[in-house]
Amino acid sequence: MLWIILAIVVALVLFGVVAFNKLRTADIGVDEALGGIDVQLTRRADLIPNLVNTVKGYAQHEKSVFEEVTAARASMSKAAAGGTIAEKAASEALMNKALVDVMAVAEAYPDLKASANFQQLQTELSDTENKLSFARQFYNDAARTLNELVKTIPWMFFAGIAGVKARDFYEAPAGQETPPN
Repeated sequence: MLWIILAIVVALVLFGVVAFNKLRTADIGVDEALGGIDVQLTRRADLIPNLVNTVKGYAQHEKSVFEEVTAARASMSKAAAGGTIAEKAASEALMNKALVDVMAVAEAYPDLKASANFQQLQTELSDTENKLSFARQFYNDAARTLNELVKTIPWMFFAGIAGVKARDFYEAPAGQETPPN
């Protein structure tokens, strides 16, 4: 009888360890995925000033557009350095608007649009947008996995012990449902 009780206790302890590790691993995966979004947002924030500098040579009188990009970049850097999901999405929305304004200025200058440097920057920006989209999806997948564990039996009983809680999904900022014109 003692062996049976001992075996049950050992099995419960082992299950607790497995549950703890599974929850912590899923939580670390969400943190990693969020870091991937930060990497792409930072890359994008670094590319945009190069694009702006290229446009500046053609449209020096568009000062408000360039100030908007600077403010958006500062917001993005702050959010990437430890902001919440909502702050990251809000700074991304600011950057999207600034980028649309820069592209609108570029549209007015055919010589600029034909510039090899401008085209290369547009290609890099497009590549970064694709990577950012993938990073968002990867984060949401990791958050879904963690949220399923935290909210389902038997893992939910170990969530508090593991210090793990459900995470918010990364949602597109308002107005991002349709592509810019």
